[in-house]
Amino acid sequence: MRVLTLLLAALAASPAAAQDSDPPEVVGGSVRTAQTVAVPVLPTRNADPGLGAQVASVIASDLRSTGAFAPIGPQGLPGVSFAQGTNPDFPTWRSAGAAQLVSGYVEGGAAGSLTLACVLFDVQSGRELVRQGYAVSAGNWRRAAHKCADAVYAKLTGEQPYLDTRVVFVAETGPQTRRLKRIAIMDSDGSNLRYLTEGEATVVTPRFSPDGSRLAYLSYQGRRGRVFVMDLAAGTKRLLVPGLVQTSAPRFSPDGRRIAFAMSAGGNTDIYVTNADGSGSPVRLTTSPGIDTAPSFSPDGSRIVFESDRSGAQQLYVMNADGSDERRISRGGPSASPVWSPRGDTIAFVRTGAFRIGVMNPDGSGERLLTDGWQDESPSWAPNGQFVMFNRFTRAGATGLYAVPLSGGPARRLPTPQDGSDPSWSPLQR
Repeated sequence: MRVLTLLLAALAASPAAAQDSDPPEVVGGSVRTAQTVAVPVLPTRNADPGLGAQVASVIASDLRSTGAFAPIGPQGLPGVSFAQGTNPDFPTWRSAGAAQLVSGYVEGGAAGSLTLACVLFDVQSGRELVRQGYAVSAGNWRRAAHKCADAVYAKLTGEQPYLDTRVVFVAETGPQTRRLKRIAIMDSDGSNLRYLTEGEATVVTPRFSPDGSRLAYLSYQGRRGRVFVMDLAAGTKRLLVPGLVQTSAPRFSPDGRRIAFAMSAGGNTDIYVTNADGSGSPVRLTTSPGIDTAPSFSPDGSRIVFESDRSGAQQLYVMNADGSDERRISRGGPSASPVWSPRGDTIAFVRTGAFRIGVMNPDGSGERLLTDGWQDESPSWAPNGQFVMFNRFTRAGATGLYAVPLSGGPARRLPTPQDGSDPSWSPLQR
């Protein structure tokens, strides 16, 4: 999608509108309470009249999913004329009890193109806080809506955006004894789902590259698991390490040039790293007896966190990216599946036994659990480091995708057409 910041000042903006007003108070990186935001149906011109309601519904749903906002609308709110889209009648919105107003318009252009104007107002002061425009093809209107919601979220919370993203996961169907597992990809709100594999082999642990253009994943053909790398645009795939050697648990480096993974050889499973483009040979990083697996790079690429049972139970360890200075960081119960936060200050993990999603500081301090489900596994960070996605099993054997705020609170289920596991959150789309 081509994103265009429009010069909307000429479109009859209110003289009081300005972008120098202060957003609502931010405390500890998140808003103090859920803010009431009005999201009316956006007026349209030269476009499908129903599109304004669809765009507004996506914006409202996105904002609600963050937990920071309590949107009202678009149903039940007063209609907005095209002129009022960028020059609202503030008394109307004050009487509706809204603290902020997300308005704008949708306008059709040449060759089926669309322009979405997204404007955020502080209702009490009548000031403009955000003014953005997005030019898209007709089929990409949802992305423009996600971009608008991201702009509102970023302005009112002080956090980086994360809503215009995708999720890759393992879609599961069939009985537990003959489970069909396919890699699927969808928008972060569950829309635009498609399958990347057809179920010819069992697949697990798909992981995005830092630019979102590739996946590394584990595929079982027979009983042997091997890591593949897929180019999403071309739909092609190749073995990460040629031959029949058993590999697993891939994870890209922050620059996308390397992949850390586990490889079993000589009766031991260790952490290796190799070039993501297939050149060169794998370099072994760990040598301790036992199973070392699930590596994850720090955001600056200087360190790797991983799990190992070398002490007799699964625990978390950190080492330099060259394999030096290994040290254990977890001190509580058995811990697995570590993932370094994009912000670099937190590591998410699974507390095995209880199977809860937890977080800790990179030195092992500050450990706390975020979830209390029956069986929660496979954490993955939102690109802004404020949410952790995971999969939750039920006692009946079903599994679904959930996201929980780093600050704590209830987990939100992501809609999927069938069971889902092993999620990976993409970077922001370009």
